[in-house]
Amino acid sequence: MKKRLIGVLAFALAVSAGAAFVLYQLIASRMTVGASAKPATVKVLVAARDLETGALITERDLRTQEYLTPPPGAILKKDDVVNRGVTSPIHDDSPFYETSLAPKGAGAGFAATIPNGMRAFAVHVNEVIGVAGFAVAGMHVDVLVSGTPPSANDTGSAGTITRTLMQDIQVLSAGQNYQKDAEGKPVIVQVVNLLVTPEQAEMLTLAAQQAIQLVLRNPADRNIVATPGASTISLFTGGKARMPRLDGDPDSVVKRPVVETPPVRVVPPPIKPRTVTIEIFNGNSKVESTFQDPQIPAGVSAQGANAPAPAPVEVKP
Repeated sequence: MKKRLIGVLAFALAVSAGAAFVLYQLIASRMTVGASAKPATVKVLVAARDLETGALITERDLRTQEYLTPPPGAILKKDDVVNRGVTSPIHDDSPFYETSLAPKGAGAGFAATIPNGMRAFAVHVNEVIGVAGFAVAGMHVDVLVSGTPPSANDTGSAGTITRTLMQDIQVLSAGQNYQKDAEGKPVIVQVVNLLVTPEQAEMLTLAAQQAIQLVLRNPADRNIVATPGASTISLFTGGKARMPRLDGDPDSVVKRPVVETPPVRVVPPPIKPRTVTIEIFNGNSKVESTFQDPQIPAGVSAQGANAPAPAPVEVKP
C-alpha cells in the first residue's frame, strides 16, 4: 500500500515539474521576443548643419533621424525641402518647417526673406538716423518724420512739425547684411531696409523728401501708442500751442487753450422772517394775532440766531 502511494506521489511531482518547466520556457521566450522587438519609427528630415537666413538648401544639408512620432508640421519629403531658401535660421538636427522656408521657386538670398504681400523699403541713414548703428536685422523701429505741412502756411505756421509716421516696423537688413546678430552689435551703414506694406512704402517715399528719424524699440513691445505730434512753437509754449489741422487728422491738437470765463454771482433769495400766530378766544369769538419771532430776527438764517446770513455764491460755467 505504501509503495503504491509513493508511486502516485512521484508521478504527480514529475507531471507538475514538467508543466512548470514548459510554462517557464514559454514565458521566457515571449519576454525575449518582446525585449528584442524595436518600436516602429518614422524617418524625419533634419538639417545636417546650421543654416543661416538666405541660404539655399541642397541635398548635402539634409540627413534623416528616426522619430517615434514625427513633429507636427515637419516636412518629410526631400523634394519639398531641396532648392528652397531659408527665411529664418535653422539649427543643426532641427526638422524643416514651412514657416522657415521660402516658397518653392522663390530662390534664396535677401528677396526670399520678404513675406508675401510685404515690401523691403530702403531708407538712407547716418549714425544718428540709424540709432547709432543699432538698427540691424531683426530689430523693430518707429519712423518719425519732420517737416512743414502745406496747410500750415495758410493757417499760421507752427514751425516744423514732427509726427510718428509708423510704429513697430521690422528691420530686414543693415546695408547688405541681413543675418541677425545674436549679440546685437551695432553696424554703421548708409542704408537700412524696412519691412513695410505697399501703402507704407508710398508714405515712406513722400517722407523721404522730409527729415526721417528711426527710433529703436524693444522687439517684444508690440503696442501701438497714439501720439499727437510736436511742433516747434509748442517747445516754447509748454505744449499748449495748437497744432495745425491736417487733412484727415481730427486729433492734431496737442493741448487746446482753456478760455477763462468770469464767474457768475448768484445771490440766494432773502430768507423770510419766522412768524408766530396767537389765537385769543373771548366767548364764542376768536381773534388771531401774528407776530415776528423775537428769537430769530428778519434777515437771519433759521439755523440759529448767531449764524450769518448766506453770502452770494460764485458759479463757474
